[in-house]
Amino acid sequence: MSPRVACVGVYIVDVLGRPVDELPRGQSSRLLDEIRITVAGTAGGTAVDLARLGADVLAIGAIGDDNLGNFLTSVLEQEGIPATHLTRKPDVQTSATILPIHPDGSRPAWHVMGANATLNADDVPWDALGSCDALHLGGTGALPSLDGESAARVVKRAREAGALTTADCLGVKREDALEVIKPCLPYTDIFMPNEDEAIALTKEPDAASAARVLRGLGATCVILKRGERGCLISDDDGEREIPGFEAPVVDTTGCGDAFCAAVIVAKCDGASIDEAARLGNAAGALNLRGLGSDAGARSLDELHEFAGSGVA
Repeated sequence: MSPRVACVGVYIVDVLGRPVDELPRGQSSRLLDEIRITVAGTAGGTAVDLARLGADVLAIGAIGDDNLGNFLTSVLEQEGIPATHLTRKPDVQTSATILPIHPDGSRPAWHVMGANATLNADDVPWDALGSCDALHLGGTGALPSLDGESAARVVKRAREAGALTTADCLGVKREDALEVIKPCLPYTDIFMPNEDEAIALTKEPDAASAARVLRGLGATCVILKRGERGCLISDDDGEREIPGFEAPVVDTTGCGDAFCAAVIVAKCDGASIDEAARLGNAAGALNLRGLGSDAGARSLDELHEFAGSGVA
């Protein structure tokens, strides 16, 4: 039976182009190999990945009443994700990012926060949370109108109903970020920031120390994503590293979202946390192969095949 997963938080439309060696000046132009528009964000990108891995996804977030919002909902619906619980906000645009992808896969960005800044507790379908097998809060600390206590209520409601609860960050852009995130952690089964975010949040000198601090604030398990080095797990069984997978790099956009989706699906299927993290590493590596946050595994079978062979 497919797990029912609520993805609450940041939904973004990404416009990506590659490869970008330099930005044109004045009225000059450059030819690119590829331009794509995708649904992204720590909730939106994860939602698409979850659907492709077989989950029944409940998308919860805020978008504008605009053409970007129409595009976002149409893509989600093509992936089998209803847009029923994406709240249309008048007089504000759908969140969007322009990403010129460098030849090494790195990705500077121009971003409009848009409707994500307006998501609040009134936009959450509280009754629907009780029917979910898992809840993923994507963008913890990056949702100005969904403060720490409100976000904690969302995660607590899902956990009390028996759901697996997970959370991710979207950068650390405010000095009080840890204070905003802290109320959620006692109700979070798996907290999955990347290594840089964890260090920035805790002001600790290294990943292991940062993970310990986050666990001390209540998270049952902390997994720090570390790119090509895989990930670091910290839980009641101690700390250990799960190695990553080698893969050709086209674009690093969305690899963390793919990681989270694979971990959630694996845990819902009864996998150990170490096996779930290994599949997360595989999902992130697969996502490197193409432009945009939807370049990863097209199915659970493809993910398992890659995780078993290490060949994209």
